[in-house]
Amino acid sequence: MNIGLILLLVLVNGYAFFLMGEDKRRAKAHKWRISEAHLWSAAVLFGAVGSFLGMQYFRHKTKHTAFRIGLPVLMVLQVMALGYVSMN
Repeated sequence: MNIGLILLLVLVNGYAFFLMGEDKRRAKAHKWRISEAHLWSAAVLFGAVGSFLGMQYFRHKTKHTAFRIGLPVLMVLQVMALGYVSMN
């Protein structure tokens, strides 16, 4: 796999992880929240692993069925897509 692609994936997943933590922090402080659309956008743009890890680490959005089921499904699809791309 291309080093640039790996770096991009690390950055996107790091950002997605950060977003989960930041939204949890804001929720606890009763401040303006990060929209679910923004959280999902980071996940869809190949940041599902980071979003899922952030969800587990920060215990955030774990009761939301869309996140609890959707992120693992999205993660599997992204890993499959990356596997396919790396084989070609």
